[in-house]
Amino acid sequence: MMRASNSVFISVDIETAGPNPSDYPLLAIGACLVDQPDISFYVEMQPDREKVEPSALAISGLILDRLRQEGKAPPEALQAFETWVLEQIPKGGQAVFVAFNASFDWMFVADYFHRYLGRNPFGYLALDIKALFMGKFGVPWDLTGMDAVTRELGLKIRLSHNALKDARDQARIFNTILQSRTIHNADEEN
Repeated sequence: MMRASNSVFISVDIETAGPNPSDYPLLAIGACLVDQPDISFYVEMQPDREKVEPSALAISGLILDRLRQEGKAPPEALQAFETWVLEQIPKGGQAVFVAFNASFDWMFVADYFHRYLGRNPFGYLALDIKALFMGKFGVPWDLTGMDAVTRELGLKIRLSHNALKDARDQARIFNTILQSRTIHNADEEN
């Protein structure tokens, strides 16, 4: 369904220790095919820097001491993710990064790919689910939060802050938006 022009839409979600990749570590990556969410990837990573926002760790529930022991080193984790992404792409195709608030997830993933591998299998292709929702349904930006979007689409989804579960939920949201008929704008009734 989602494979048009050899593009493969991959839903990606991450967990981090803070708001930017310059200062804070990327801790977990979850990804799945948008049209086949059971085909998925998940990795937890060793922190590569020490700065943390306690609120970010409280949200994800990830424990840095455990990740230092059990997580994959970032180069190994990124190589595994790149390998998985490339395995999903047909010959001559391209991977498209899809995320709910893609600017956040994208900046970490792109930064880490370039920092550790010198390349990014997504290239510059990223699609933001919030912007897609805003454009398709004609709602203002402040009505593109997770609660507003899932309520409008009739979905019962709550962020778990497990990167793989959230990537799968994002795929469900993305597919529902694409399959939905445009909702009329309440302002048009007046």
